[in-house]
Amino acid sequence: MTDRPPAESRPTEPRLTTREAAERLGVKPETVYAYVSRGQLTSRRGANGRGSTFDAAEVDALARKGRRDAQPAGDLVFRTGITLIEQDRYYYRGVDAVELADRYMYEEVVGWLLTGRLEPGRRFVTPREPLEAARDAVRALPGHASTMDRLRVAVVAASVTDPLRFDLDPEMVVGTGTCLISTLVDATPVVGRNHRGEGPLAWRLWPRLTDRPADEAVLRVLDKALCLLIDHDLAASTLAARVAASARAHPYAVVSAGLGALEGPLHGAASGLAHRMLTEVLERGGAAPVVADHLRAGRRVPGLGHRLYAGRDPRAEALFAALEDVPQAQPALAAARDVVDTTARHTTLHANVDLALAVLSVASGMPADAGETVFAVARTAGWIAHALEEYAERPLRMRPSGQYNGPRPPRPLP
Repeated sequence: MTDRPPAESRPTEPRLTTREAAERLGVKPETVYAYVSRGQLTSRRGANGRGSTFDAAEVDALARKGRRDAQPAGDLVFRTGITLIEQDRYYYRGVDAVELADRYMYEEVVGWLLTGRLEPGRRFVTPREPLEAARDAVRALPGHASTMDRLRVAVVAASVTDPLRFDLDPEMVVGTGTCLISTLVDATPVVGRNHRGEGPLAWRLWPRLTDRPADEAVLRVLDKALCLLIDHDLAASTLAARVAASARAHPYAVVSAGLGALEGPLHGAASGLAHRMLTEVLERGGAAPVVADHLRAGRRVPGLGHRLYAGRDPRAEALFAALEDVPQAQPALAAARDVVDTTARHTTLHANVDLALAVLSVASGMPADAGETVFAVARTAGWIAHALEEYAERPLRMRPSGQYNGPRPPRPLP
């Protein structure tokens, strides 16, 4: 048996400076001190009495837990296995989302996101009682109500008919979510003619967006758009949905929270701005004067650029490719490319999914807010998927701290 060396002769573990510890953890030096204050790291004064040092083994152990698990509790970081965005591609549960949209219908892709199973031929069923309640509520709205107004009212009306809405068992949540998506579509008033009866969800949604007839090619584009828009990591509406789920709000309330954030002009309504721009480009015969007017007014050109992609938005690329097979879409498609080419003379901004949705809506005679409707219906499935994840977490774990910047007390009563 080999004798161990005496304690004084054993090699000591190296001590790391704050900067070295931060580099190993992949965080800022301030975050290292946050770990210390929360008991996740221990620090010791440096040999010269200045600065702090850290045990290398302890730092490495913390780093191995992963940056997300090691983040201080005050930071809004979420563990999610739903969507990954990297290198200008995005993936649903590890599978390329564009490839899923190429091979499967919307309901099938939703099933993959909610359950991790692909079930060919999957269809959503609309229960009679919530559908009737939602339709009655929608009919009671004034004529000028937008489609988003109808969707928000339909969610509330449907929830009232469901006595089991507070059951957060995963299987129940999946069933509630898929029925709600179907109800939202079927409660929206029809402006055209139904395509072959009920059929897939995209087929049922089409006559609620336009009175023009549809062929298989354009219906496939609509279905692909629904697939591509199901989720996109933690967008503003998804964050709102997760906050609601963290408070253990039921799935209808989670979707209501998402719809509220989606209605902002900087989120779901962006495709409407692109729609109006493309309409103007077609009316004026070119993109140059329209782009010039936007820039002169200090406005961004709609439908261009996305902060999560250094290059092209894969969702836009997939939809543009599908629109090539739709003859009536060619003028709008050419107008969109004219916009991209015109702005490319001054800056490198690629088309995003809002511009692609605008091509579909303009070419199909849909109103300007049709893209927002497609977005909302599609994204409802993503909000349900995130709610399922959040229900499995510790409740009310999101508690950011406010930094008060008002007048200091005490103040006299006014």
